[in-house]
Amino acid sequence: MKQIIKMLMLVGALLAMTPYAANASSYPAKMGVKLGNGVVNAVTGMGEIPKNIMIANRAEGPAYAATAGVMTGFLHMMGRTFCGVADLATFFIPTKPMVQPNYIWQGFKKETTYGGDWEMLK
Repeated sequence: MKQIIKMLMLVGALLAMTPYAANASSYPAKMGVKLGNGVVNAVTGMGEIPKNIMIANRAEGPAYAATAGVMTGFLHMMGRTFCGVADLATFFIPTKPMVQPNYIWQGFKKETTYGGDWEMLK
């Protein structure tokens, strides 16, 4: 229980620093942005399941949401979590995020996409 509280406090601290670091142009600040993005995406990947159930329900109805929505959500959960872990492993190379939207709560009604230009942060 204590480790869960410590992890939540760490994630909260990183989230609190992210808006300030995003406006900075120094190399350490860019590393901090990517590190925070990686932590958040690795932890919040589970949110892709209800997100995709809601998207599928709006598009095709409840029966489709209960089957394909759950499976799509599971696959996006794995993708967002993997991208978060990859960002954590490579935070010292400040590139743009691999997953769009950057965080799960941004564009909650929009399906998650992957890839991008793999450019360095400016």
